[in-house]
Amino acid sequence: MEARDPELRRELDATLQARGELGPEYESVLIDSFLEKVEQRFAGTHDQRTRRQLAEQRMAAARSVPRPAGQLGTFGERFGLGVVSLVLAVPLSAIGVANAGIKGLVVAWLGIFGVNAVHAARAWPWTREKRRAASEWDV
Repeated sequence: MEARDPELRRELDATLQARGELGPEYESVLIDSFLEKVEQRFAGTHDQRTRRQLAEQRMAAARSVPRPAGQLGTFGERFGLGVVSLVLAVPLSAIGVANAGIKGLVVAWLGIFGVNAVHAARAWPWTREKRRAASEWDV
């Protein structure tokens, strides 16, 4: 068996040698002393791993910039939705008028308005508070 930590291996050898010299009456004291050194080494290794993991998490968090809680959609998302709505408004209006006259036009524009209103409602203050409260339960 090969020891991973040469210092602990030396400590074990010294403990066994001391046991041979001192006799069985000191065996429990020697074992307790060795186990204490093992626990200290384990605690030190555990602390190092914990610190390393925390540092890695901080670095990952620093590299990825999360969206702030109050910002629900970038300018590009809002602009894109506006452009898509206007582009789709033309054929939807034509289809609505061709099939149902003015009523079809009204239905098409109400649908376009509804999609944009729902998207805009995400930024209203009273809906942000509800989402923030709900996201606290997710954690």
